Amino acid sequence: MRSALFAFISIVFLWKVCWSDPLIVAHRGASHDAPENTLPAFELAWKQGADAIEGDFLLTKDNRIVCIHDGSTKRLADRNLFVRESTLKELRELDVGSWKHEKYKGTKIPTIAEVFATIPGGRKIFVEVKCGPEIIPYLVKEIGKSKLKTEQVVLICFKQEVVKAFKKAMPENKAYWLSSFKQNEEGVWEPSLETVLATLKATNADGLDSHRGIPADAAKKIMKMGY
Repeated sequence: MRSALFAFISIVFLWKVCWSDPLIVAHRGASHDAPENTLPAFELAWKQGADAIEGDFLLTKDNRIVCIHDGSTKRLADRNLFVRESTLKELRELDVGSWKHEKYKGTKIPTIAEVFATIPGGRKIFVEVKCGPEIIPYLVKEIGKSKLKTEQVVLICFKQEVVKAFKKAMPENKAYWLSSFKQNEEGVWEPSLETVLATLKATNADGLDSHRGIPADAAKKIMKMGY
């Protein structure tokens, strides 16, 4: 049976639904105490006892994978660059730590290889892809070079085509489709259960990662289907 469905709680926890113990995941690293998606944040997360880390990843102009949430550096850096239009060298010249605290001045945007290198044995990373499937060939190479075990690297993404491409390239690794359950004006939950199940089947996803939580009855039905 595939792994239990995951419900994502956006600060620090990624819960395994229903009967399993919760997995403590540092969202963007220990992002309350250190600048998000940086090596100091990930290293601190391990020191604080996290079971796993979650990071956001994008592809640069020269096809390097970097850890950053937004498509531009405007929110975090001392200069605004668009990630897909910038080289790794250009992005590494930025300071993405000073906004959080003076002691993090000079902190650089890390590559995915650098983030992988922080992961201790027995711990995991949830790789949230923030771009399209063009990243997958490069991600597969980086995972291979990292020597991390299959169960240590899990992909999550809102884009169905990314999940599908990853599962085709690395079927042995877990991948979860990200979605945000919410009630519309009539009080109906969206997306519908039928849509969720169809998407999971079409993408060959291992389960659902719900950003805002999920109705209990829907979670049970999805798990009953083997997710």
